[in-house]
Amino acid sequence: MISESNTDKIRKSVSNQSLRALDCLNIMIGDVLGGLGPYLAAYLRTAQQWDQASIGAALSAMGIATILSQTPAGALVDRLKQKRILLCGAAGVMSLACVVITVFSQFYAVMTAQIMYGIGAAVAGPCIVAISLGLVGHKRFASRIARNEAYNHVGNVVAAVLAGLAGFLISPICVFYLIALFGVGSIVATCFIRESEIDHDVASGAVESTSSKAEINIAALLSNKHIAAFAVAVFLFHLSNAAMLPLAGQYLSEGRPREAPLWISACVVSAQFVMVPVSLWAGRAAQTWGRKPVFLIGFSVLPIRGILYTLNSSPFWVVPVQLLDGIGAGIFGVLASVIVADLTKGTRHYNVTRGAIITAQGVGAVLSNLLAGFLVARFGYVSGFLFLALTGLAGLVICCLGLPETRNLEPELGSFKDG
Repeated sequence: MISESNTDKIRKSVSNQSLRALDCLNIMIGDVLGGLGPYLAAYLRTAQQWDQASIGAALSAMGIATILSQTPAGALVDRLKQKRILLCGAAGVMSLACVVITVFSQFYAVMTAQIMYGIGAAVAGPCIVAISLGLVGHKRFASRIARNEAYNHVGNVVAAVLAGLAGFLISPICVFYLIALFGVGSIVATCFIRESEIDHDVASGAVESTSSKAEINIAALLSNKHIAAFAVAVFLFHLSNAAMLPLAGQYLSEGRPREAPLWISACVVSAQFVMVPVSLWAGRAAQTWGRKPVFLIGFSVLPIRGILYTLNSSPFWVVPVQLLDGIGAGIFGVLASVIVADLTKGTRHYNVTRGAIITAQGVGAVLSNLLAGFLVARFGYVSGFLFLALTGLAGLVICCLGLPETRNLEPELGSFKDG
């Protein structure tokens, strides 16, 4: 069980029921937010005999829908107080999309389901973060997000094991019903979070000690130099990170097609196990060391990991190197939301700003796979991994030079106001 020490002081104002329900929500929704990617690709190829181009289009549909919906979804979450209802609706849409895919295998039906799923994921993510912020406030947000991420990774591991067993022992189609069931579980958990304990002003980025309703210019907010620097850093992080695991999987598959799925699963699960303690540590360290040094540790892993991949293609080398992903992704998962909360404190536009940052993240991830794939096809795996390593190094430099320590940063609200 994950320690409660980080939340002890909160419980004077927030009930044990709401905090436990939030824990359960993060366990349930972790694998749901991750998407259907590898499960859908395998199902469409083996059970439905789709060609690779059609599968690629179906997989891309969710990613594109999520990217396009992310910023509007954040703005919607900032505006509405019915965040629990919005989250339940998003989880319901994703569960329905899973069922649609099992019933209708036609191209346009699957594409529609994937678009539905992408929009649902774009709404659910900011809802969870906003509810967390509204429950615990800015001072305890880092530890709460760390706890969210840790339970999220636990949920990913549990879901991956159950999906693998269900797909192997019963039928590959069971995976989709399992994910839909996790979505329903997310709805149940959300209903146990007490609405009266969510401060919706704080959930949108307002400061607890003020009641100011001053309007903040969103365009000015998003063009703020610190937010812009962070957006560039996030873009470069995912431009570097997103393609590393897929390339490592291809690297492992060369000459060993039979064992490849086993080693790829080992890469995924081992990294998730590392992410649990790293997430909890990152939340504590962000409070004591500050945000920037912890974030820089996560960034520094990227160039190291990219270079290490070039040294050997043995599974006994690649899988341990992939453990570094647990460090980088574990830190990023916690610090990204916390830094955005610091930079937007008092603006009431936390979620729309976070949506814009995640849009940059999504664009970086898409370009990562495209560019790395092109380089590998033309020049080989070493070139692809070196490109990803250099991109991570560039992001590290941007963070060092352009991103301030945000823990006690006073927001320059005057420069964000209309008029």
